Amino acid sequence: MTRISVVDDEISLDEPTLVEGFPGVGLVGKIATDHMIETHEMDHYANVHCDGLPRVAVYREDDRAVTTPVRLYADEAHDLVAIRSDVPVNPSAATEVAGCLESWFAETAVFPIFLSGLGREKDETPPDLYGIATGNGGEALDRADVGDPPEAGLVSGPTGAMLAEALEHDRDAVGLVVESDPQFPDPEAARILIQKGIDPIAGTETPTDGLVDQASEIREAKQAFAKRMQEATEESSQAEPLKMFQ
Repeated sequence: MTRISVVDDEISLDEPTLVEGFPGVGLVGKIATDHMIETHEMDHYANVHCDGLPRVAVYREDDRAVTTPVRLYADEAHDLVAIRSDVPVNPSAATEVAGCLESWFAETAVFPIFLSGLGREKDETPPDLYGIATGNGGEALDRADVGDPPEAGLVSGPTGAMLAEALEHDRDAVGLVVESDPQFPDPEAARILIQKGIDPIAGTETPTDGLVDQASEIREAKQAFAKRMQEATEESSQAEPLKMFQ
């Protein structure tokens, strides 16, 4: 089954910017996307039904209604869409999920911002952020002053598969890669993603003080999710250096 089921057809989008929040290293994409959804009070726009996604039902506190584990949220005023995922995606299903979403990307003419963490041991210096692109996406990186990668690498999981789909279809898209804690949820890296990458590209202004002030609470809240990620054989999405002859 491949279907994007709109639940709020009163929302109108015009070639929106899309922020992708599949979980990966440091949960940076998920933390950043969840924060943007809450801060901008984005509306539940659609449920994602893709072969390859876990067949589970999600429910919320004080709400009887169940929904899909992967959903789309929208901010009509900013022409912004976010993918929210409450489950890790098995790496073996990444290509299937990416192909499913690519069909909707084409129909909606979205400009995707894909998010990934690059595992680095934490120290006192702020995490570095750099950008990669397909099509003419590099122009958005230039406008946002996001630097080039300092070394060769690859992006795996659903994020890598969606970048591969964008490359194959010559779609304008960007990937933001941030240095992240390889073992634990990393709100600081998520803050860098938003401040230095997502906001300048999407034209949004997202307060991020809470990501730093409440870092301990965020880590604790995401810890169970992170444990499930660590128990998997691979991260759902991650960037990693390409250690081979070029």
